Amino acid sequence: MFPSSLPVPRLPSEKAIPVLRWGIMGPGWIAEHFARALKEHTGQQLVAVAGRNRAKVQAFAERWTIPAVFSCIDDMLLMNDLDAIYIATPHNHHYPDGLKALSAGKHVLIEKPLALNVREGEALQTLARQKGLLCMEGMWCDFTPKYDVLRQLITDDVLGDIHTLIADHGEFFTPDHRIFNADLAGGPMLDLGSYLVSLSVMVAGAPVKIQSSGQSAGDNVNGQASMLFEHASGMHSVLNTTLFSNTPGSAVIAGRNATLVLAGQFYAPGGFVLTSSQGRQSLCWEEPSNRYTQLYHEIQHFSWCVGQGLKDSPVRPMSTVLMTLTAMDTVREQLGIVFNEEQQSADSKS
Repeated sequence: MFPSSLPVPRLPSEKAIPVLRWGIMGPGWIAEHFARALKEHTGQQLVAVAGRNRAKVQAFAERWTIPAVFSCIDDMLLMNDLDAIYIATPHNHHYPDGLKALSAGKHVLIEKPLALNVREGEALQTLARQKGLLCMEGMWCDFTPKYDVLRQLITDDVLGDIHTLIADHGEFFTPDHRIFNADLAGGPMLDLGSYLVSLSVMVAGAPVKIQSSGQSAGDNVNGQASMLFEHASGMHSVLNTTLFSNTPGSAVIAGRNATLVLAGQFYAPGGFVLTSSQGRQSLCWEEPSNRYTQLYHEIQHFSWCVGQGLKDSPVRPMSTVLMTLTAMDTVREQLGIVFNEEQQSADSKS
């Protein structure tokens, strides 16, 4: 039966969220959005920041009134009055930086992707369990009210049997952008593509069959990938990501009873429309397109998990993260995409 209204987002109670003392690794573009969201929309404390460029780190600290400034990550991790680390370094640093922070006894929120591949992801999971710490991937959209409503609609079987998911995420980047840099694990898969793969896993679980086609951007970097996933339920995910052009960035989740259309960019705050299969009834989700302001939801959820003594996020558990990494590993294997660190590891073993 088509619902009369959309579900209400389930968010943690403010009273159940402890105040953590946060440090940031990597004061770059996404860390700016993170710091703003934390400062303006939570009661959390931002007490330290570390990065390789001392001048850049100092300027970041002054903008966000952060008292402790470090040009060496190891020095920041020696702080006793530091509870959690947000890791916003380049993709190929997430794994080693995560290991350092966990080894130092800090809870870690690692900007997506958690790691370059599932092997690294499993190593982070193992260390976090050994240390009794929370390690969570910052797939920020998963923690927003919009995505919680989506999960409830899927769990409540409002769409019926879901047969098709179609989504794209393409953006134009200039050649000097770090996304074209092989030394920084460039290409669309870990950036744009991770949103696509993550959405398909959220809706239907891990794919059981993957077919991929790709296009090179030169210099050992993939520029475009198209993927067809088949899931155990029978659902097909048709996914495309590209660095060459701006695309609508929309998504469609089509079930037997209803179809859900998310306007581009599908993962960001904004609206969606749920329509019955015969087109007689529809419901609309509307919210401000305030984009990275909503990073505060992942900050609040992470802090709530720590307060509850949880070692894994119930919203984005490590099992889901590893499913996503495994699927992306398979796509990259089919397309012949090998990151520098993976090649170096293979060379050292041969």
